[in-house]
Amino acid sequence: MYWVTGLPPGGDRSYNACLVTVDIFSKTPIFLPCHKDDTALMIWNRVVSWTGIFTNIISDRDPKFTLELWKNLHQLFGAKLSFSTAYHPQTDGLAERMIQTSEDMVRRF
Repeated sequence: MYWVTGLPPGGDRSYNACLVTVDIFSKTPIFLPCHKDDTALMIWNRVVSWTGIFTNIISDRDPKFTLELWKNLHQLFGAKLSFSTAYHPQTDGLAERMIQTSEDMVRRF
């Protein structure tokens, strides 16, 4: 999971951020417009309802994913929160590469 913040507000709901999740098996990116202050409840309502309950979440060390709320949710649902390590080619930068690819596709139109 990766947070893209600092976006200019747009649309009816004035989203200013985007949460990017990537299914590790299919490499399918999911782009969720959101507010930069959205938390685990937004992910529960919008991601888990589509993909099912996570068994493992791999994230960079974003402060949003190190909060006590996340730790409690992981205990409640039995999901494991893993943090990517530097220079790990399978996880390091996967969401960032998906974001770059998506930006390139949008620029072509």
